[in-house]
Amino acid sequence: MEISYPRRRRTTASRRTRSALLAFVLPAAMMLSACVATPQPSASTVASTPQPVNESATSGAPSTSAPLETTQASNKAPVYWIGRSNDNVFLYREFRDVPEQENPVTRALRSMMSEKPLDPDFFTPWQNPKKLATSISGKNVITVDVSPDAFNSNLDEDMAKRAVQQLVYTATAAGASSGLVDSGQQIQVVILVDGHTDYLAFNHVRLGSPTPRGVGMVAPVWIIDPQEGVGVADGSVKISGRSTLPGGKLRWKILKVEGGSDKTAYLSGDVTTSTEQSQSGLFSLNVNLAPGNYEVRVSQIDPGQPDREMNVDTRGFKVE
Repeated sequence: MEISYPRRRRTTASRRTRSALLAFVLPAAMMLSACVATPQPSASTVASTPQPVNESATSGAPSTSAPLETTQASNKAPVYWIGRSNDNVFLYREFRDVPEQENPVTRALRSMMSEKPLDPDFFTPWQNPKKLATSISGKNVITVDVSPDAFNSNLDEDMAKRAVQQLVYTATAAGASSGLVDSGQQIQVVILVDGHTDYLAFNHVRLGSPTPRGVGMVAPVWIIDPQEGVGVADGSVKISGRSTLPGGKLRWKILKVEGGSDKTAYLSGDVTTSTEQSQSGLFSLNVNLAPGNYEVRVSQIDPGQPDREMNVDTRGFKVE
């Protein structure tokens, strides 16, 4: 299947438990088969760190992976998607409503492989697989066993690496947010295909080795709340998000949307991200908004070009 990557709709720059019952997790003692498949042509390993699409566009890009999600009471699953920002490609997270028939890691991955992102600027190259199962070992290793039909997309090597990291980020986020793994330690993911190691994912990335979150994969700026298309009460509206640069200054803009597409500047300002260890890189602001449709834009500030929106993320929402 040929993947057509969506272009960002922005005008100046690209957008962007232990509480879960342990009984839901496949028993750690249940070992998935690790037979070796027939060797395939030379390829990148899953642990390879993807290189930026365009080095000149990565000023302010992260040098580490995003902090691991913390345990939450919500039943929503954290799911990572791929999205463009300026001339680069990063991972962005949404929280999705998912059925509870499966364990938290499996249902987050199933959402990633079978659903569309809420934000139309994001996409996923994964296909809905016939088989998907996960288990967690006592060594903070998540094993994902999936059927080969999940990889039925035509990707170049760079995008294939990002797709595999999309799975790694989603699996580790689901395990941590549901309290099924120790978020104080590194979590790794082993990907098997029909119980076998050594599969060549998307014809580029060799699978089977324990793989952590790759560095430089998450978006330098992303809006957490509100999520795309949600409705919020009028009055004081809270906007929150994360940057990979603690203590960095961000620029925000609120645009009022009329007639579905006409946008006019409404409010703007700057905000500095937190440097506190537990809140590293987080930002929030409150704005008073009357009923209507709005778009919020948050971007890093380029010291050399103050008017340039760098690593911008946007979200459309409705005030009711």
